[in-house]
Formats: sequence, C-alpha cells, structure tokens
Amino acid sequence: MADYIDVNGVHTWYDERGTGDPVVLLHGGFTDSRDFTGNLDALADTFRLLLPERRGHGHTPDVPGPFAADALADDTATFIEKTAGGPVRLAGYSAGAMVALRVAVRRPDLVERLVLISGGFDPDGMILRPSLDGPPPQPLLEAYAQVSPDGADHFGEVIAKVVRSVDEDRPLTPAELGTVTCPVLVMAADDDIVTLEHTLAMYRALPGGQLAVVPRTSHLLLHEKPELCTRLVTDFLTGDPAPTWMPIRRAEVT
Repeated sequence: MADYIDVNGVHTWYDERGTGDPVVLLHGGFTDSRDFTGNLDALADTFRLLLPERRGHGHTPDVPGPFAADALADDTATFIEKTAGGPVRLAGYSAGAMVALRVAVRRPDLVERLVLISGGFDPDGMILRPSLDGPPPQPLLEAYAQVSPDGADHFGEVIAKVVRSVDEDRPLTPAELGTVTCPVLVMAADDDIVTLEHTLAMYRALPGGQLAVVPRTSHLLLHEKPELCTRLVTDFLTGDPAPTWMPIRRAEVT
C-alpha cells in the first residue's frame, strides 16, 4: 500500500507491506525504494515493511534547501514516529545507510537494530564520490523520470544538492559511533565504493557491531547476490547472535 505523509513539511511518499514488527528501509542516493526490489523487499514476509523515499527522490517532491544530513535524519526520525510510534529495525543502503547511522546517533530511542549496507560515516572513506562532472548515468535519469513529480529536468538539481551535502556536511566521529549501543550489522561488498579500511573502522567503532563482507560483489551487491544479502539481513533482524567459541574482540574484560 503506497501513500503520502507529511514529514517536517515534506510530502513524503512511502510504501507499506506485510505485518509484524516494523522494519524501515532507506534507499540510496539518486535512487528510490526500488533499490530493494527482488532482495530486501522479501522482509515483508516476516515484518511490517516501511519504505519511505527521501525529499527529492523517487515519488517525493523536492523542497527548497539543501540535503543536509541532519535534516534527512530528522525527517527519518519523524517518519518513524508517525508510522511506527516507537523503535524500529532500521536498514539503510549507501546514502541511506549514512542517514540511518545518523538517526541512530541522534535518536537512539527509535532504533532497535541497525543495518548499514555499503555506507560510511566520513566521505573520506569513499573511493568514488558524487560529482557534477559529465551527464548523469542514463539508467539513473530514466528511473528518476519514471516516478518523480518534479520531472526529468529537475534531476540535475538533485545531483547538485547531493554533491553539496557530501562536501559540506560534518562527518560523524568514531566517538559518536561509540554511542550507538544497539546491535548493528555492517555489510559491504569486497569491491565497494567505500574502502574496506573505512568499513572496518566503522565496524570497530560500533560497540554492537557485526561485520559481513559479501565476496565478489560491487556497490550493487543487493542485486548481484540478492539471496545471500537478504539471508544475512534476515538472520540479523530475526535472531539473536550465536555465541562464539573463541572470541577476541568480544571477549569479556575481567
């Protein structure tokens, strides 16, 4: 069931599927909730799945002003409060993972479990960053034009806002990541646009961090290995971690 809801003055489109405990999925930059088609949308078999589209993305119109990371996190927090009324399992992909992480830092009361797929906490960890050089990739432009209420010609402004936000937003610090105490699954491709060193630093900074590196995949890992990625996320969201037999990082300090 697709609908619109007012979120901090943004006429926000979202899709809702399934029943059960709420799971919110946050899509990547320049894309929309179709990021999860054929992969994490299978979570609707177990959960009440909520798929919002951020300002200027997908079916949600753009509004004046930049795509500031804190504003996007506040939009997400308001969306969670209005649709779920309490803590949720929150999963984000790419730019959506960066928003999800900021939500967990700013509003830990709203995040029960957190999944970060191909995201980061500092743009310096990115091998490939958004750029205004050259025309946008045709598949992205076509997908935007199919659903955007702003029309295809507005896509250039969306790109410019994303580029400015990456350049201007204050990155999170490892100390801030240390305040996120809920369980966190950090997932990345072994050939991602975020360096493995940065992914590892993020995992190490999160007290409840768990790490999954999906072999022989790129930033499009959700589409390249959908069954494996979905199984990893489902296991994390539905079960408790099994005890390890020879813990080092998680060994109890006596």
